[in-house]
Amino acid sequence: MSTELAADVIVIGAGLSGLLAAAGLQSAGARVLVLDKGRGVGGRLATRRADAGVFDHGAQFFTARDPQFRLRVQAWQAAGTVKAWATGFTLADGSFKRDGETRFCGVTGMSSIAKHLAQGLDVRVNTKVVRVETEGRGWLVTIESGECFSSRALLLTPPVPQSLELLTTGDFPLPERVRGELGKIEYAPCLAVLAQLSGSSLIPEPGGLWFDGEPVSWMADNQCKGVSAAAGAAVTIHAGPQFSRAHWETPECAVTAALLAVAAPWLGSAPVQTQLHRWRYSLPLRTYPERCLVVREPAPLVFAGDAFGGSRVEGAALSGLAAGAALLEIPGLIA
Repeated sequence: MSTELAADVIVIGAGLSGLLAAAGLQSAGARVLVLDKGRGVGGRLATRRADAGVFDHGAQFFTARDPQFRLRVQAWQAAGTVKAWATGFTLADGSFKRDGETRFCGVTGMSSIAKHLAQGLDVRVNTKVVRVETEGRGWLVTIESGECFSSRALLLTPPVPQSLELLTTGDFPLPERVRGELGKIEYAPCLAVLAQLSGSSLIPEPGGLWFDGEPVSWMADNQCKGVSAAAGAAVTIHAGPQFSRAHWETPECAVTAALLAVAAPWLGSAPVQTQLHRWRYSLPLRTYPERCLVVREPAPLVFAGDAFGGSRVEGAALSGLAAGAALLEIPGLIA
């Protein structure tokens, strides 16, 4: 087993929070290493390619209400990474709900935002962390291959239950008050069906449908959205949290059939290929009141993500920015 003095900060999770924090830290002169168990960056900024079809199957869009975040979004637009998509969507009863609030999306899919942010960062995907432990006043992080990396501080951005589970691997003495607060955070699951159609769908412009929530909460036509260039529509169907909980262990074929049956009036063409993705931690239902959580002893540790201070994409972004700023306040972080 080898040990490498990797960074001033190790970030676990290459989603929006982790990447924004890492970018801010690196700009300030810190050495940063980002580790993610997934095949690519983005977390729930997820875009999947299946043959010719392209599907946003995690976060579908985002808003920009906070001035700090709006500046970021404007920069992403200038870079050609993000575009304004819609100010409303059709409801299941056929009416159009327009509230005037702009929804943004990635130009080539939601994961394009994460890929843009990852440029210039030391990001290692397909890298599963199996143990984190303190080493003096710093951290030792072990990955599945047995390789170890040391750092002065650690930033955890996975869903909170996963972060807490990881801390138990090294018996980190998390204060009981903190553990109790984090233990209150809850998430809703989401089952997502990705259906490639033989032809066009009946989902109206601009390519999204809002439902009442159960058993389907959302449908999107990724072709209409401008993400998929396939000849037939690439449709994403998100199940509601109640259906997703009740059918979490149900075989894929049964879940897919049930959701396609509900979605049938808006499909318009026969599905020629389907996939099912299970998001266990899709949306925080109960969040921590601050943008991030800092633990200073016995070694600097920060929690961040969309469960801190506000859910959804904008909340995740603001949490990552806050986490980066909090880490820079730690004395001696940057060598």
